Amino acid sequence: MDKELIASTLKKVKENSPKKNFKQSIDLIINLKGLDLKKPEHQINMFVALYHDTRKKISVCAFVDADMETNAKEVCDEVILVDQFNRFKGKADIKKLTNKHDFFIAQASIMPKVATVFGRFLGPRGKMPNPKLGSVLPTNANIKPLYDKLKNTVSLVTKNEPTIKCKVGIEDMNDDAVIDNVLTVYNSVVPKLPNEKHNVKSAMLKLTMGPAFIIGKEESEEDKKTGKKGKEKKAPKEKTQQETKKDATKEEPKPEAKKEAQKPKKKTKSKETK
Repeated sequence: MDKELIASTLKKVKENSPKKNFKQSIDLIINLKGLDLKKPEHQINMFVALYHDTRKKISVCAFVDADMETNAKEVCDEVILVDQFNRFKGKADIKKLTNKHDFFIAQASIMPKVATVFGRFLGPRGKMPNPKLGSVLPTNANIKPLYDKLKNTVSLVTKNEPTIKCKVGIEDMNDDAVIDNVLTVYNSVVPKLPNEKHNVKSAMLKLTMGPAFIIGKEESEEDKKTGKKGKEKKAPKEKTQQETKKDATKEEPKPEAKKEAQKPKKKTKSKETK
């Protein structure tokens, strides 16, 4: 993907999106094609750490034992001890917990119990503590660096549709930083696809409340659907009263022409036969 194309599309996104009284996020949407999402090898489920801070607020829950409780409480938004797992017997309680937090981390020694109690709810949402993400920790681990990393980590998942959506910035961020984040996500996804870039239908950028623009194309997705191309043409201006009179004057025949038209035609005498 070309940096200049991303830059020009980002400019169009900012110029054509309505202004709001809050800082809108900049979202990247990657539309995929030629995939069968029933096949595990065609699914995307991964985490990517962005290079630049998107100022995203996150909530992190820690599953730990007593020997890690103090460390976890200093950093995480909620801490659940292993001997408190029996509080979460009903589906509603676990679903509520799943929706409450963006990320879940766990002490490695209690991971089997975490999987038993919470796995069937966290797993499908891509929120299960994951060693690849670094969210399964040894007892003596320092949690603060992991928390800072998670703030700039995006989850890339194809759920029931061949589309990946994630936040890559905020509208007042430096354009170069946003472009770097876009490339980081795109270049992480493409190698995971069975046919790499041939499985990418399009990539789009948008603000939270604005239209989506395909990277490298002039028109927005909204314009594409309505059949508009580029900027909407303005309706022709209505003629003024003076202009209308001028037009009428032009159309009226000249006085000389009127007189000629009103003159009776002379009758021609027929020649008498001798």
